[in-house]
Formats: sequence, C-alpha cells, structure tokens
Amino acid sequence: MDGGLLTDLVALLDKVTSVGFDGATPAELLSFESALEDLARRIPAVEHRLLAALTSQTTPAELGAKSWAEVLQVRMLISSPDAHRRFAEADTLGPRRSVTGQALPPKYPATAAAEAAGAITADHVRIITATMASMPAHLDAATRADAEATLAQIACEQTPEALRKAANHLLEVLDPDGPEPNDDEVEQRRRDRRDCTLGEQDRDGMSEMRLQITPEFRAYLGPIFAKFAGKGMCNPDHDTPCSTGTPSQDHIDTDTRTTGQRQHDALMTLARGALTSGKLGDHNGLPVTVVIGVGAAELDTGTGTGHTADGTKIPTRDVLRLASHAYLCLTVFDDVTGKVLDFGRTKRCATVDQRLVLTYLQRGCTFPGCRVPALGCQVHHAVRDFAKNGRTNINELALACGVHNRLVTEGGWTTTIAADGTVHWHPPAALDTAGPRTNLFHHPEKMLATTRRKTKAEERDP
Repeated sequence: MDGGLLTDLVALLDKVTSVGFDGATPAELLSFESALEDLARRIPAVEHRLLAALTSQTTPAELGAKSWAEVLQVRMLISSPDAHRRFAEADTLGPRRSVTGQALPPKYPATAAAEAAGAITADHVRIITATMASMPAHLDAATRADAEATLAQIACEQTPEALRKAANHLLEVLDPDGPEPNDDEVEQRRRDRRDCTLGEQDRDGMSEMRLQITPEFRAYLGPIFAKFAGKGMCNPDHDTPCSTGTPSQDHIDTDTRTTGQRQHDALMTLARGALTSGKLGDHNGLPVTVVIGVGAAELDTGTGTGHTADGTKIPTRDVLRLASHAYLCLTVFDDVTGKVLDFGRTKRCATVDQRLVLTYLQRGCTFPGCRVPALGCQVHHAVRDFAKNGRTNINELALACGVHNRLVTEGGWTTTIAADGTVHWHPPAALDTAGPRTNLFHHPEKMLATTRRKTKAEERDP
C-alpha cells in the first residue's frame, strides 16, 4: 500500500475544503456538487476492499476489541449500527476468498461494480441487499444472479424510491404465490420475527415499546387483558385502585381511560406484582427489583429525578409512590459530594451496598461508548485486578459489562480511576487514537457541562 497516496489525497481534500463558492455560477456549483457526490459514492467500494484485507490478516481480539464492529467504533467514534452495516456491506460487495484461499468475486457483483463506478447511492445498495435477502429459498442461483443484475441496472437509472417499487414487483414476479406452506418453516419465521424492543426515553420520560409477539404469547395476553384491563381495574388515577376481585360500580363509572391505557396499566400492575413477590432472585449482585439512586435535596422537595439500575430516569414523586408499595432498594446521596447518606429499603436488601453506590454514581458500563446499564454490568477491580491482590474498596471499583470486563485480561486494555472517581480505560496500541478514555453516555449532563467549559475557555483565551 502506498502511504504517500493517502497523504496526497488528504492534502487535496484540504485544498478542496478551502475553496470559496461566492463567485461561482449555479451551473458551476451544481457541477461541483455532482463531483462530490461521485466521490462519496465511490469511497465505500474502497472501504469494502480495505475491510476485507483487514479481516483476513488479524482478529478483533488481537486488536483489543470484542468484535470487528467495536474496532471501528472505538477507533473512529461511529455508532454500533453504522459499524455493523459497513462490515455487512463489505461481506456482500467486497472481494472474497474460498476456504482454500482462491479469490472470489463479490456476492453481488453487479451491485459492487455499480457502486465502485459511483453510479448508485447508499440507499440503492441497502434496497438491493434487502431485496436479495428476501428472495425465496427455492430460487436457483442463476435466477438470483439475474435478479441482482437487473436491480443493479435499475439502480443506475432510477431513484431509490423507484428502485424499491421495482424490487417489490420483481419479488412478486419471481414468486407470485410463494412456496408451499411448511409448518416447520412457518414456525421458524415466527421465532425469527419475535421481538420486544424498549425505546429510549423522551423529554417527558415516556418510552415506546415495539412488540412482535408469537401466537402463544398472544394467547397469554388475552385472559390477562380480559381480567386486568377491564373497566375499573388497575386504575392508578383512582384513590383505591382495584387489582384483585371485581371492581365496584364507582371504579367502573369513574374510569375514563382508553383501551390502550387500560392495557398499559394492566401490564404495569402485573410487573409490579412480580417484583413485589420477592421471588425473582438476584441478577449481577442486585435483587431483581426496582433499584433507585436519588439526591437528598430532590427527595426532600419531591422534585428532580432519580436513576434506576437499568438507566431509567424516574421523577422523584414517582420514586416516593414506588416506595409505598414496591419491593424497592432506595439509595440516598449527598447532591454535592456524592456521599451515601442512607440505604432506604422497603424490604430486605442486604449485602449490595457497594453495588448500589456504583449504580448511582456510574449508572452503567464505564467503557467508552458502551450503552449497557448497571443491571447488565459486573463489578470490575479497576485499580488493580483482584487476582493481583486488588482491594474490593468502593473507590477502586467500576461497573463493566461482561464483554468489556474481559477486555482487561484478554484484550490488552487497562483501567485507572482518577481522583474525582472517573474511570479511565486505556486501549492497546492498535486502538489508541487519543480518543475518549471515559464513558459519558450514561451522564449527558456531564457532556454538556464539559462542552460548555471548553467553549468558555476558548472564548476567554482565543
């Protein structure tokens, strides 16, 4: 590989970014835009070859990462979906080798050629790969190859929207009636499609949950909703909610909730009942219950928010309501120093004090960019490994998910804890790009504060 070529490319790009456009005509501006678009379309084809070469020479573990996607995430600060997409596209559009080492063309050669020529966009590529993945299993290789070539040709001539319509029509033409139904295949499709995804919280603290449920799961929900989502049942707005037996006429008459709201409240009541039972055991050193950390001032005033072990932000007034009837572990902290003031418990919650402190202070895995909340983490000896006489003191511990915890012993990473309690992760040489050493994903308030401090410092000392 010619390193000078890359240097020349960067230097040329620096010149391009300094170009002014004030005196250019509309025709010149559009011509420049077309040239930029052509370059942007062709770059992924180069990346496919690069990633193919990289994956043939080493492994993620040798580079100090748990996966190929994480190699790119850590080194280039891109998202997990973006990193996975790049490797997935490299697998289908990049060069391949057989088990004997023989060079093979890309899985989708026509699409790869069109991308390398700058004739199609990233949207075209995604539509083609998704369509090919949806091809019926009974189609032969020649039919598949012809379909891919057809889609690539259409992509070179049409917009992504038009390509999507053509792709859907092509699937209908190739398999108008679909294959003969097979019980095993249908069952496998059901298993593959089942899904329960809990979305992020919005500004009001609300979250969307997307469900794709099996017939068996639906059968369970039927009687549950019939009982607990009926009029007057499990109504949190009533002074004395009815969650067992038969609701009174007053419960029914004052119930103004929609069907969706009643079903929401039914599931919430059942979840609370399961946690209140105290029969769910432990998980990663914490009882399977609602574990909340909250500041003393917020608890006194009933304002602000607490943070649960799974990363949920919950209003303090809801914390107080939970404490009245839930199997709850509540940790109260000094808002300034972070010192533990009290471990409040509505029921027994023994031998988890250190976990509760770490849950409140760190909120989740401390590895840079990791999104795993405290509930999915292990306690890591961050100053000195336990096997090397590390001490289990709260100021020497950190939360780390299982995958990242293993990187310390298997991936060449090391950890330290600064005087302010911040956990720093130090990567092996291959991944060391002077990038972030700490994880602020679980602490958006710190991200804002740090950025504002830097901005003020730059304004003060330009």
